[in-house]
Amino acid sequence: MVKSLTRIALAGAAIATVLAGTASTAQASEVGTLESNKYLYLTEGRGTMTFIDDGDMFQVCDTKADGHGVEGQLIDDTERQMLYITDGGDAGCDKAGYNVGNSRQYQMKFWWSGGGGTQYSQWFNE
Repeated sequence: MVKSLTRIALAGAAIATVLAGTASTAQASEVGTLESNKYLYLTEGRGTMTFIDDGDMFQVCDTKADGHGVEGQLIDDTERQMLYITDGGDAGCDKAGYNVGNSRQYQMKFWWSGGGGTQYSQWFNE
């Protein structure tokens, strides 16, 4: 009986470890980095926000025709808004440039205009 309970406890611990790894992976897919570019993704395929390091361009894309657009913001480490971009109701994505330097830290914020949560990038600079 004790051996059976031990085996059940070990199996439960193994399943919990696998599930914890799966939860981390799902969350990581919402915020990504490729080299020095940064990406934010909204749930249910509603949109993306991208920082393109080569040229310091920020792009937001409304990827779901649901009557609501998407909004993106770049803030600095004093919480001051440096850039604001929206997209929705037209073809293509909207983009704008902002020279990200080394002297400050910056963070991207991205959300769906129809409500819900906001996605945040990690703090970054050049």
